[in-house]
Amino acid sequence: MKIKNGFMLREVAGSYIVVAVGKASAQFNGLITLNETGVVIWKALEKGADENELVAAVTAEYDIDRETAARDVSLFVEKCKKAGILE
Repeated sequence: MKIKNGFMLREVAGSYIVVAVGKASAQFNGLITLNETGVVIWKALEKGADENELVAAVTAEYDIDRETAARDVSLFVEKCKKAGILE
């Protein structure tokens, strides 16, 4: 999986947001606010990580069991798919 071109992660005043730029802004109107875990997942998605790699990234970053990480990753990925921001 990978983030589609035109979506940029930015840090603004200590908060992380995703904005659509260029052609992507015509299809996606608004912004997404991410927490720290969302940022870890987003950065892995930018590199084309699959779901197993996303879970590994979350468990490496946080003291969390694999089952909980997998559930959180799955929810995040599903929301990204519904928003149309994954290739």
